[in-house]
Amino acid sequence: MPQSKTIDYQNVNLKGTIQVPGDKSISHRSIMFGAIAKGTTTVSGFLLGEDCLSTIDCFRKLGVEIEVDGTNVTIQSAGIEAWEEPKEVLYTGNSGTTTRLMLGILSGTSLHTVMTGDASIGKRPMRRVADPLRLMGAKISGRADGQYTPLAIQGTTLKAIDYTMPVASAQVKSAILFAGLRAQGTTIVREQEVSRDHTERMLKQFGGSITVDGGVVSIEGGQQLTGTHVNVPGDISSAAFFLVAGAIVPNSEITLENVGVNPTRSGIIDVFENMGAHLSVHIDDENAHEPTATLKIQTSQLKATTIEGDMIPRLIDEIPILALLATQAEGKTVIRNAEELKVKETDRITAVVTELKKLGAKIEATDDGMIIEGPTKLHGGSLKSYGDHRIGMMAAVAGLITDSPVELDDADCIAVSYPSFFEHVNELIHK
Repeated sequence: MPQSKTIDYQNVNLKGTIQVPGDKSISHRSIMFGAIAKGTTTVSGFLLGEDCLSTIDCFRKLGVEIEVDGTNVTIQSAGIEAWEEPKEVLYTGNSGTTTRLMLGILSGTSLHTVMTGDASIGKRPMRRVADPLRLMGAKISGRADGQYTPLAIQGTTLKAIDYTMPVASAQVKSAILFAGLRAQGTTIVREQEVSRDHTERMLKQFGGSITVDGGVVSIEGGQQLTGTHVNVPGDISSAAFFLVAGAIVPNSEITLENVGVNPTRSGIIDVFENMGAHLSVHIDDENAHEPTATLKIQTSQLKATTIEGDMIPRLIDEIPILALLATQAEGKTVIRNAEELKVKETDRITAVVTELKKLGAKIEATDDGMIIEGPTKLHGGSLKSYGDHRIGMMAAVAGLITDSPVELDDADCIAVSYPSFFEHVNELIHK
């Protein structure tokens, strides 16, 4: 039974240093590549969130040996050819990344597999992945012609394709690239707007070859990958909630260490600069496979901005919390070209607007985003998370500036990406 939580944080400030959990996208991919590769892969800084644990569970059912010791993970694999046909359904939980990327991975094996997830996954569109994979020869069936889980995959020999992406989606791109690893010929993916590139970067770590030329990515089939070590930086999408909290809670100063600042993910830093936030960025190692930085945020006088175009793929998961930030900025903030929010864990445009309105925000939905006017003093209320971790954390951060408590239903969903979220909030609170 989902547990509600009272967010009662009036008249506080936030001070201190924290390290947010490991990047969710990179954690998923470290297990996937480690399972595909031959040999031993070690991972440090792994995110112990429910989504990433679902990925581990799926590969264990495929016969891959995976040991978890805190945030360190060891994967022993004889390579993708040695996987075993699972005796039971692969359950992906709430994880769209697991479900979509596994479609690409499993399509090029010799195995028959069935995948399903929770009720939220059962509503999320899968043909955006299944259709291009079918062009490669993949045999995928499911509800509504493969639009929804459960999905059955009969592994087969794949052929390369030249595919132009209709939407900017790292999940779709990555599924095609994973399939391309096993396909005959050179698979090409063309993006109009570049999406996050963790798959491309990590493939090279495992000894793979991939060519990236602007928005065109090419991968040769038949490559053999070798186990390696992956260091997972802190997740900038998780850091976003504390960056916003530090900017809008009075008399606050927060330092976030070891945050991944991959250029395809760091749009939130640009937005903070555009809004006049007191944010400093100290790059730790820009030559790492995934660059990291120490971020320091202080309470800020904010001005409105417009978030649109090629910025959107670089901060799509941060838009819910940026909407809250905009309620405290001077002027009218416009978010557009964000239709992708409608097919996340929930329709995040509707969810964000509905819940922030309950707190007194001046916010309206549009077909592809939202318009927010500020600054607005927010009051308490009863909010829904919709079982969506990012909506839940947005509501919790809102509770830091409301004039009375926020009651949040199903606060447990936050554990999908940030199990220690409330512990970190409590560490930073000063009265």
